[in-house]
Amino acid sequence: MRIQRPFSSICLLCAVLAVSSCGESSAPQPSQAAGQPGQRGQNGQRGGGRGGASAGIEVRTTGIQRISIQRQIELSGNLASIDQVKVSTEVAGTVIYANIDLGKEVHAGEVLVKLDDRELQLARDRAESALKQTEAQLGLDPSKPNVIPPDEQIATVRTAIANRDDAKVKFAQSQALVAQGLVPRSDLDTNETRLKVTEATLQSTLESVRSLKASLQDRRAALQLAQKKIDDATVKSPVNGVVSERLVQRGEFIRENTQITTIVQLNPLQLRTAVQEKFSSLIRPNLPVQFAVEPFPGQTFNGRIVNISPSIDQQTRTFPVEVQVENANRKLKPGFFAKGIILTERDNNVMALPEEAVSTLAGVSSVFVIDNGVIRQQSVTLGAHEGKFFEILDGLMGNETVAISNLNQLVTGTKVVTADGVTALKQTGEAPDTGRGGSK
Repeated sequence: MRIQRPFSSICLLCAVLAVSSCGESSAPQPSQAAGQPGQRGQNGQRGGGRGGASAGIEVRTTGIQRISIQRQIELSGNLASIDQVKVSTEVAGTVIYANIDLGKEVHAGEVLVKLDDRELQLARDRAESALKQTEAQLGLDPSKPNVIPPDEQIATVRTAIANRDDAKVKFAQSQALVAQGLVPRSDLDTNETRLKVTEATLQSTLESVRSLKASLQDRRAALQLAQKKIDDATVKSPVNGVVSERLVQRGEFIRENTQITTIVQLNPLQLRTAVQEKFSSLIRPNLPVQFAVEPFPGQTFNGRIVNISPSIDQQTRTFPVEVQVENANRKLKPGFFAKGIILTERDNNVMALPEEAVSTLAGVSSVFVIDNGVIRQQSVTLGAHEGKFFEILDGLMGNETVAISNLNQLVTGTKVVTADGVTALKQTGEAPDTGRGGSK
């Protein structure tokens, strides 16, 4: 009796069906064999007998522009006060009043500090008393203190002259009586001696008067000096400005020539900078300056050149320049660091290209010139940057057409088409005569 094996039959049937399926899949499909359109090969190009070659990369283009550029020179420096005064005392004394709070704005002539002046007042009274004594000795009229009388009108001199004249008369009388034998010779000798004494007294009196006249000037100077010291006990501001330092306190005793405060002028200020010697022919007074400071980002301040050094620093090859800056709102402060530009002149008809037309790699700038639909990469030298344009100093003639889009896909020899689908052709004709060549 034979036993059937159904499981083995089923396995054999499955194997036959699998072989049949593989044969059918390996046969080419009609659409593939005919190379119907719509299907892509392994290289991604459309099928067909010629392979579908690309017409070029689509780009936008521009020509050389002519613009106006403001020439400028970069600068950096520090702001400083035009007047910065260290105020000191000229006399010693105790501080009884101090009006020098930090940041306080003061005006010229305003009282800053007062010192105790009682001792100075006593010294002045003594000098005044000595002066009056001398004036009395000279017989000066109080209503005319500056009128000094002649020597012969001073009382002591008049007395000495009278005594001398009396001695002269008596001596003459004695000579006559002696000649007549009416008086002894001793009386003549006595009157002669008296005459000599009075003449000597007159001479001494005249010398004393002249000495008093000389001392009168000294007494007046001493009184003026004493008064000045009293005035110096009140210290006033010599300039308009702001208190930047307070160095004394009320009740403190200070010596002569002691600094009490520092006053700085805030309007106007000076921007002190240095310019390279190669720009010396361009710098002149009243040129405008624009600058910025870190405490006010995005804000521009203005000034003008007022002082220019006539000599060059041999170490730095620069020359100092001072810029006057108006500071009515007190925003700027001495010591701020400033960075900015000096506006020298405006240059017209400058050859330029938009920013998007320039490619810079490793510090080398280039543009992509289109010649008959083919790219030629051209190195250029850039100048000033004005708005969205770069000045072209060298590398172009001025009549080229350059690409301004898809620059990262372009190299020399790349075929391109313009945005409207027409192949970009090189412009012909000469560049307009602008009085300036394509290179500088």
